[in-house]
Amino acid sequence: MNSEFTIAVHSLVFLAYLPERMASSELIAKNVSTHPARIRKIMSCLRKSGFVKTKEGIGGGYILNCNPEEVTLAQLYRSVSCGTLKPHWCTGDPDQECLVSSNIQGVMDHIFTEAEIYFANYLNQITISSVLEKIKGCKGSA
Repeated sequence: MNSEFTIAVHSLVFLAYLPERMASSELIAKNVSTHPARIRKIMSCLRKSGFVKTKEGIGGGYILNCNPEEVTLAQLYRSVSCGTLKPHWCTGDPDQECLVSSNIQGVMDHIFTEAEIYFANYLNQITISSVLEKIKGCKGSA
């Protein structure tokens, strides 16, 4: 899992909270607590996937281009983070004679592939709108 997924969810939930209003990368970055350049990178992915529209120049920024009641976290995950459950490095060496060392990578690959499927199925049940509703239900929200 990487932070791009969390930033993408946060950004779209924030835009859903501000319907029909543009939000600059600086405003989103302040809300997310990260650098605007990082927001622009992730928002570029979200724009390519059709989740947001952009307007350049003064008064520009990002606006939702999707229905928050229909966009699932699984769609966002596939857009910015798919395949990140599996670590970049795995123990073992397929060329060793040891049964464990020579087979651990293949077995772990299968486990992570299955976990990715289960995770995506779970995220498919959660929409941007439902995340926003949970946030609105938090103590101290306005």
